[in-house]
Amino acid sequence: MRLLALPDNGHTRLIPNGAIEVLPLRFVTVGRSVQLIGAAPEITAPRGELIAVNGADLSWIEAAAEQFLAGRHQRKRVIGPILLAWPYALARLGFASGSGTTEYRLRDENGQITNLKVANGHTVPGSALYPRNEHGKDDPTWQPEAFVEIKNWQDLGLSIALPSFFDPNETALLAGISAAAERVRACSNKPLLIDVRGNTGGDFLLTMPLIDAISESAIKQIVVLVDKFTFSAAIVFVAILKHRLGNRLTLIGEEMGDGLTFFAEGGLLDLPASKAVVRYSSAFHDWKNGTADETTPPEVARKIVAVGALNLDLEWVQGSAAEDAQGEFHQRVLKSMSNWINDR
Repeated sequence: MRLLALPDNGHTRLIPNGAIEVLPLRFVTVGRSVQLIGAAPEITAPRGELIAVNGADLSWIEAAAEQFLAGRHQRKRVIGPILLAWPYALARLGFASGSGTTEYRLRDENGQITNLKVANGHTVPGSALYPRNEHGKDDPTWQPEAFVEIKNWQDLGLSIALPSFFDPNETALLAGISAAAERVRACSNKPLLIDVRGNTGGDFLLTMPLIDAISESAIKQIVVLVDKFTFSAAIVFVAILKHRLGNRLTLIGEEMGDGLTFFAEGGLLDLPASKAVVRYSSAFHDWKNGTADETTPPEVARKIVAVGALNLDLEWVQGSAAEDAQGEFHQRVLKSMSNWINDR
């Protein structure tokens, strides 16, 4: 029996549930590595890159776990780190220590190696450290302070950060989108940077006023930042922009969490044996070919267009998603990309 009975087509995916007990460590895929970015206060653990677990190279564990994780390569990299803190999963994958502890080998930014041992009985509910919609932030309880963050960097251009499209009341997101659309119309002579890194989705229909404003503007330089934590409605947002803007849009970052053909996430099922939760859906989206079927919501089907592909124009993997570094990163991208975009 599989550890996680999830198909590879992305119809379902594992999300943490309070019944899953994990070691009090938070692992997140950052860039091309898995990093320990948090631990319970009583555990002295250095932040750093995970190299091995119980003496097994991390690549071996990832290879063994791949068949149990749904979706494309990047989605597997997003949801996979929870297995590294889940003693039950490590045992089922064949990487238990047999000593009642789990040992991690870590390398900090200075190259120093540390071996960290945690008792397998020292666990916490998985949902305390691994959010249902993994955003890659250090704080698992992170919620956006604002749905739209607009900054005018004077001659460098304008940046608009869109951290989430999940707004239960819809009013805050709508107000932010409206303000961003007005700013875009007022700054049509400035380069525009849009950041949807870590945006796990929500309702893309609420963002259409901003898409319309960008599409109708005379802005020549439009950069969109994406990463492996860009999912669902955020991918759709990028897809529609790409369809409308063509070569005016420059896509920078890393491969997103899903492709353009996917099943939108819906309800939840509790798995009684593993105590995991599976999120499922039958709502089909095909933004690659521009097709829909009977499961596609009519309001979505009316917007679907054939995008073909969303290939990166430039791979730029940011090592840290720290909130206080975001503005600096946006300025750096605008500075670095100005000449490159003009020479395309």
